[in-house]
Amino acid sequence: MAGILAWFWNERFWLPHNVTWADLKNTDEATFPQAEDLYLAFPLALGIFMIRLVFERFIAKPCALGLKIQANGPQKAQPNAILEKVFTSITKHPDEKRLEGLSKQLDWDVRTIQRWFRHRRNQEKPSTLTRFCESMWRFTFYLYIFTYGVRFLKKTSWQWNTRECWYNYPYQPLTMDIHYYYIVELSFYLSLLFSQFTDIRRKDFLIMFLHHLVTISLITFSYVNNMARVGTLVICLHDAADVLMEAAKMANYAKCQRLCNVIFVMFALVFISSRLGVYPIWILNSTLFESWEIVGPFPSWWVFNVLLLLLLLLHSFWSYLIVRIACRAVSRGKVSKDDRSDIESSSDEEEGSPPTQKLHNSATNGTSGANGTNGYLSGPSCRDEH
Repeated sequence: MAGILAWFWNERFWLPHNVTWADLKNTDEATFPQAEDLYLAFPLALGIFMIRLVFERFIAKPCALGLKIQANGPQKAQPNAILEKVFTSITKHPDEKRLEGLSKQLDWDVRTIQRWFRHRRNQEKPSTLTRFCESMWRFTFYLYIFTYGVRFLKKTSWQWNTRECWYNYPYQPLTMDIHYYYIVELSFYLSLLFSQFTDIRRKDFLIMFLHHLVTISLITFSYVNNMARVGTLVICLHDAADVLMEAAKMANYAKCQRLCNVIFVMFALVFISSRLGVYPIWILNSTLFESWEIVGPFPSWWVFNVLLLLLLLLHSFWSYLIVRIACRAVSRGKVSKDDRSDIESSSDEEEGSPPTQKLHNSATNGTSGANGTNGYLSGPSCRDEH
């Protein structure tokens, strides 16, 4: 075990040339990030999850009821023992051949059986009240942590001059503000990583799971090798759009169509401009080029930048989804259904399709899987069918 730890914490990987862990030990004059500081994030993540449960029950739920958001879930499927057995034991997304067999067995038409399976799948989805409470919790946290980050960064020298992130690196002292900012953010994303398996499930579950892993890795990496200054810029930049995203979802669940549309436009502008504009020009330029010039590359530097570039790819994917929603909004006059919607298409939509298309839609829904995510683009679509 000692050999494995010595290999993992190899100074030649984590630190620049001629720097050792002994050089970054805390002294009476200066405090530096220590890897063991991050252990605090695990119990704090549990604490954040407990705070969330209390918040949703005693604050978010009364607000939802005040907005007349009901706890009623989607329309329930009528009881049928044969279809229920197929649903629970065989498949939740029957193919065309199975649908035709069930149609003959029950003397039902295929469209009715498709509708039954759709209602039965939707029956397992959370109610609008549950979704509103989840979004209100995240909105509250993002608003708090973004406000804290902005107020903290206003006092720093590296907010506008990113070269300050690398001067005297890695001998930059750790302040209480940076320590608090990092630990709280890491704890929150750890809680999201684990609660993702119990939260509303959407189509981009794996993408969001990857996002949380990358985020946690970036926070951990930048703290351990004391790239915390540029790390605070990355964190604050990403929190900006998240506030608007959750606000749009809350307006959606409260059926405030016009408000949802306005906030969604603001969210789309902030998300695309910050993630595909400011992020590469401001952040990646600093981590790739300014740091190369001032500090020079070393192994963990490469890993850190690869993770940042992977994050940029995820931004591009979500920006593509946002643009798709925006294009549909222009053509339909309002923000359309999110591609990762919580609830499957309404029966009216399906009944308006040709019979062959209905079967195709059912199969397509089957391949997309149960919907779910905890983060970006978690349904800022503003249709009541959501």
